[in-house]
Amino acid sequence: MAKPIVERAPKFSMKDFDFQKVEDIFHDYAEVDDKGRYLHWSVLKWRLPQNDAKRIWSLIKFKRTMQVKYLHITDDNEELFYYCIPHSMEAKLHKVIQIAGGSIASVAGNVASDNIQKKFLVSSLMMEEAITSAQLEGASTTREVAKKMLEDEREPIDEDERMIINNFLLLKHAEKMKNENLTLDLILDFHRIATLHTTENNVVPGEFRKNNDIHVRDYQGEVAHQPPCYKKIEERLFDLCEFANSDHSGAEEASPFIPPVIKAIILHFMIGFEHPFRDGNGRTARAIFYWFMLKHEYDLFKYVSISKLLKNDPKGYGLSYLYTEKDNNDLTYFIDFQLDIILAAFDELQDYLKVKTDEFYQVVELLDDSRFSGLNFVQKDIIKKATKEPGRIFTVKEVSNSYAISDNTARKNLNALVTEKLIYSLKDGRSTNYISSNNLIQRLSAKKIRKV
Repeated sequence: MAKPIVERAPKFSMKDFDFQKVEDIFHDYAEVDDKGRYLHWSVLKWRLPQNDAKRIWSLIKFKRTMQVKYLHITDDNEELFYYCIPHSMEAKLHKVIQIAGGSIASVAGNVASDNIQKKFLVSSLMMEEAITSAQLEGASTTREVAKKMLEDEREPIDEDERMIINNFLLLKHAEKMKNENLTLDLILDFHRIATLHTTENNVVPGEFRKNNDIHVRDYQGEVAHQPPCYKKIEERLFDLCEFANSDHSGAEEASPFIPPVIKAIILHFMIGFEHPFRDGNGRTARAIFYWFMLKHEYDLFKYVSISKLLKNDPKGYGLSYLYTEKDNNDLTYFIDFQLDIILAAFDELQDYLKVKTDEFYQVVELLDDSRFSGLNFVQKDIIKKATKEPGRIFTVKEVSNSYAISDNTARKNLNALVTEKLIYSLKDGRSTNYISSNNLIQRLSAKKIRKV
């Protein structure tokens, strides 16, 4: 049998802690290292004097325990889950709350100056999250093909594409249900949407697993996590729903304050830990995370894709689960990792918006001609796409979905561009396709030169 990737941390108990044994090193070690990292025993032990590692670990655990917040959630051995917020994590949490509590305008500047632009951004970025969430679970469809499928509402040709469509519908449903409490029915509803018409691991959409033959393996093929018994699923998820729906605003002494971001991350973890379904647990967990953030009016999360970054670091994602499970249910490892992911996602959002803004205004500059001064945002953005992809085919359905406008409005926008001879129309049976010119940029540039 291969050696476990993560060694279980030595057990720690406050009643067994001997201050005198660590008095000489008490001020030398903190709950985090000098770089602010909250390290697990299996990583930390190699950074400590080998003949003194367990004694130092005992001191570090003592300092962590002094900051612990216990939750009314237990593992299958009735041991409580808990977390703490060391100073390095406090800074991350503050930054997440500060950014997430703002508006898209605070991140995007003037790129989202009107309602149509905002709807366009939501739709576009929701597609990105749906695609990468499916890719994280093993879907192999390329991003370009997947996005075109979502825009055109094309029927999926295989299970990979089906997963992506399901994820897109799942995110839209999570937003729709943001004012509802978390219930078993809602969890099952999320799962049903995520796995409809898929067959991986013999999954039954909207139904809990019926046995214990499901487990999580690491990259060595070894069992990394055995979820709690299937007979306990409903009872345990009912307790999780009570936790989700409880008031943790700090208004009641019996329910201490838990920041909504932390609580959303905990819900994400617990669905993965319980693994209540044969397949689709990750997608359901991430949907519940988004649902909870939107429920607490962190609307910026409509524009943020965490799955893309989780996909880029699957090892870190898996280890954050293992560190928690192999250190007496300390959720701090998972929370800290997810805060880093969220902050990185905010950075990616800013970069994405900057690129889109620059691209948009490049086209606006090309269209800076009195003849085109009346073009609206949708029309200018279509031209932007047309200049990037000569020969691209636009459909009414795609434009309607991309900009959250009616089919009739989409058709009017496209026909206006045909009238201006910026794109061409071509009948395809009873429908009409709209095609970008191969030399659109040259044509627009030539018009500017003639004007000068």
